[in-house]
Parts: sequence; structure tokens; C-alpha cells
Amino acid sequence: MLFLILSILCSVTVGVIFKLSRNYNISVIQIVSWNYLFALVLCFFTFSPDFNAIDHTAPWSIYITLGILLPSIFIFLAVSIKHMGIVKTDAAQRLSLFIPLLAAWLIFKEDFNLLKITAFLIGFPALLLILSKPAANTSNKWMYPAAVLIGFGLIDILFKQIALYTSLPFTSSLFVIFAISLTLMIAAILYDVIARKTPLTAINILFGALVGAFNFGNILFYLEAHQAFADNPSTVFAAMNMGVIILGSLLGILVFKEKMSKRNYVGLALALVSIVLIALSQMDV
Repeated sequence: MLFLILSILCSVTVGVIFKLSRNYNISVIQIVSWNYLFALVLCFFTFSPDFNAIDHTAPWSIYITLGILLPSIFIFLAVSIKHMGIVKTDAAQRLSLFIPLLAAWLIFKEDFNLLKITAFLIGFPALLLILSKPAANTSNKWMYPAAVLIGFGLIDILFKQIALYTSLPFTSSLFVIFAISLTLMIAAILYDVIARKTPLTAINILFGALVGAFNFGNILFYLEAHQAFADNPSTVFAAMNMGVIILGSLLGILVFKEKMSKRNYVGLALALVSIVLIALSQMDV
């Protein structure tokens, strides 16, 4: 469970950094680009990836798909927040839990015991109650949160497959994925600077470095958690999503002084019950 807790902490910190960055004149494309540069450097110096192990037998289709999906979903996340608001975007991101849970049952052939089924039946309405607050933006551009929902769901599934690919170190796989993402974002940042005349600024580098460090930690600990719970991917899928929502909500209330309705508090309580049931289900398998 330690890896799950560390992954949740890193994930929430990334969200906090993006929230704080809105107080400055920033470029999301530049922040995402610098993020992958710093994450790549951290991966290289922390783990010294074994490049000889990465050959034609490596899961290149998964590498390329993740390398494209990761930065693309970051961008869709920012656009969705702009057009649909933070609440609806956050709901889409966390409700992406449905996709990997279906994969745990249909693809990874995981057996669900009664406690786990009960936890999910409580957890889904908990997510809806937590996120049930009015959004200021009523735009009908649902393609953006839809892309966020589908994208994060697919990323969860693909990282699960990478974690189970034991013929080469997953840290080497992570380096390749970051390199593909960085290559894609270099093209995006060139367009941003040349075509849109957006200047390169130190504030974007600073926020990019912070996001890169915690994004690296988030993915690393997430993969470690999947390896620790190799036979129960739904435990990771569910606990990660609900843990992020609970911690994010607490930070919103205590630090950013966001208002919560009675319905939101009921959702938080149900989510805590759901997480306890998930932990108990782990002992019952």
C-alpha cells in the first residue's frame, strides 16, 4: 500500500501545481514539454535504463501509444478545464475508473469477491456525490472531457500491461515512453514558439520541472503498486482514483478554502468506506 500512497501524493501534487500555475502567465504546452524533459532526466540518472534490453521484442505498440497518449491527455485536460470547468473535467478524469475496472474483469480475468463488488457499488456513487457541484461554464463542448475520460482509462490499462511485461525492467520501458512523449512535445513547443509567437519563459521551466518531478514519481510508484498487486489490478485502479479525490478534496477545503456541500461530504464518507472495503477484500482473496 505504500506505493499506492506515494503515487496518490504525487498525483495530487501535480494537480496543485497546475492550480497554482494559473495565477501566472504560463503556457500549458511549454509546461508539459519541460515536464517530460525533467522526467526523462530523472529516469535516466535514477535508474540507468538498460538500453540493450530494449529490442524488437519490446512492446513497441504500447510504448508508442502511451508516448502519444500521455502528453495529449495533458493538453486535453487543460482545454477541457478552459471550456467545461474544473469540476466536470475532474469528474471525467476520475470516472475513467470504469474503463480499467472493465478491463480487470474482461481482459485480466480478475475474480471479484463480494467485498470488492460491494466496495465498487459504494465507490461509484461516492465519486458522483463528491463531484456533484455546479460548474460556472455551461458550454456543450463535451468532446474534451470525453477525451479525458477515455484517455485516462486507456492509460491505466496500458501501464498495467507494461508492469506485467517482466522480460525487461519497467524503468527502461518508462524511459522510452518519456522519450517518445518528449519528442512529440518538442514539435508542439516549436509550433507554440514559432507559429503562435509564445516566448520561452523561466516560469514555464520552473513549473515544468516541478510537474516533471512529481509526474515521474506518480507513474513510477503507480507501476510499483501494479507489480505489488499483480493479481488484483482493480485494487490499484480503485484505490488510486478514490484516494486522489479524497486528498484533493481535503486540500481544496483546508488549503484553497473551497466550499463543499452536504452531498460532497456524504460522498467523501462513502469513498472512505469503499477504500476500507477494498483493503479488506485484499485479505479475503
